[in-house]
Amino acid sequence: MQERGLSRREFVGGAAAGVALGAGLLSGACAAAKKATPAASRKQRGPNERVVLGVIGCGGMGASNMRSLMAFDDIEVAALCDVDDNRVPKDYADVETKYGRPPQVYKDYRRMLERRDIDAVIVGTPDHWHALNLIHAVEAGKDAYCEKPVSHNIAEARSMVAAARHHKRIVQVGTWQRSTREFTDAIAYVRSGKLGRITQCRAWIADTTRIGKGKVEAVPPSLDYDFWVGPAKMTPYQSNKVHWNWRWLMNFGGGLSTDWGVHMMDIAMLGMSAGQDLVMPVEISAYGGRYAFVDDDRDAPDVTEALLRFKDPNFILHWSVLRDHPGKPGHGTEFISVDGRTLRVWRGGWTLLDPEGKELPKEQAEAAPTDHWRNFVDCVKSRQKPRADLASVAQTTIVCHLVNAALESGQVVRWNKAAMEIDGKTGKDTLAYSRPYRKPWKLPVYS
Repeated sequence: MQERGLSRREFVGGAAAGVALGAGLLSGACAAAKKATPAASRKQRGPNERVVLGVIGCGGMGASNMRSLMAFDDIEVAALCDVDDNRVPKDYADVETKYGRPPQVYKDYRRMLERRDIDAVIVGTPDHWHALNLIHAVEAGKDAYCEKPVSHNIAEARSMVAAARHHKRIVQVGTWQRSTREFTDAIAYVRSGKLGRITQCRAWIADTTRIGKGKVEAVPPSLDYDFWVGPAKMTPYQSNKVHWNWRWLMNFGGGLSTDWGVHMMDIAMLGMSAGQDLVMPVEISAYGGRYAFVDDDRDAPDVTEALLRFKDPNFILHWSVLRDHPGKPGHGTEFISVDGRTLRVWRGGWTLLDPEGKELPKEQAEAAPTDHWRNFVDCVKSRQKPRADLASVAQTTIVCHLVNAALESGQVVRWNKAAMEIDGKTGKDTLAYSRPYRKPWKLPVYS
């Protein structure tokens, strides 16, 4: 897939309009829906006006996000879409109970995007579908709440950002740690300078997941497996390789370096940045592989050790997918200062430690953040940039893909933030950078 380099100004600042080079399989009816999108979805809404939602991908994070948004009186869920009929019934029943009428159910998300009454969609599909779901949604005039990681590879992330900017759509990414008190307090403390100059950051997650050894099976009648595989490489159906477990198959996901790296490295990069335009590494090296779960159908690494070098400011980020974490939570992010003090943050708390590991006094930021899903609804109405704006989280997602590219290539990968592109050829022949789409699917490329 050939694509012109996207500059940092275009990627983050929004100075340039995107140009669609391909529309994939978005139907003519969907294109017509884009033109016919009601004016209410393109202007600032009143505070009490309802936002009508469709859900793409039920049963997992799509359903979880749907329920979080259904808590608000100014949200209405009108449609559900999934390629597996068995993933829909619980969501269907909850929507009908909440609103007193059944939602419309679709198997093909493109048909749902034709609806003029739907203002926004939740993208809760596996990673390999995010790019097409999101780009087709913004082309149809819909805002979106998109699950993390943004994309399956770097090329997709770049095109998604340019498409959302071109169509002037609001996109919140499901990196909800950006909206919880322990992380916002920790980031505010680091940014205040009270920890001093930071020389190192660490981020980690423990990987203990086996998906077992399966066998080729008949596809269940409830599942459209061809559609589920979509643009990815077709592989024979195995029940242990689809729902949820796709995360540990590089054809569909990126292992824990994307699944959790997009959370924990995101916090490190936010703390070291002034705002949503994130610092990005200039060099990335990684070692690892399948060392623990060798007799298993997963092909994602279960051990990864990566070093990422940053400039302006100068620091090193150490990312680990590891086996143990003595004295620490099973996931976390740390900032280490010149004088040896450490700020450690995880889901549930944060602490300051002196060089000997003794806990030090800390302080909270002035105000707690609003709910992550509430922030999305408010931004759909105000047209302001959400807290986990697509352009920002795409930067973190790209860094996660760079770790996988360095691991897959076995070489140091160099990143040019000004061009938002890998320097040289190393890393560009990896699945983490790009891949051909399975016919007839095509990636709409924006630049």
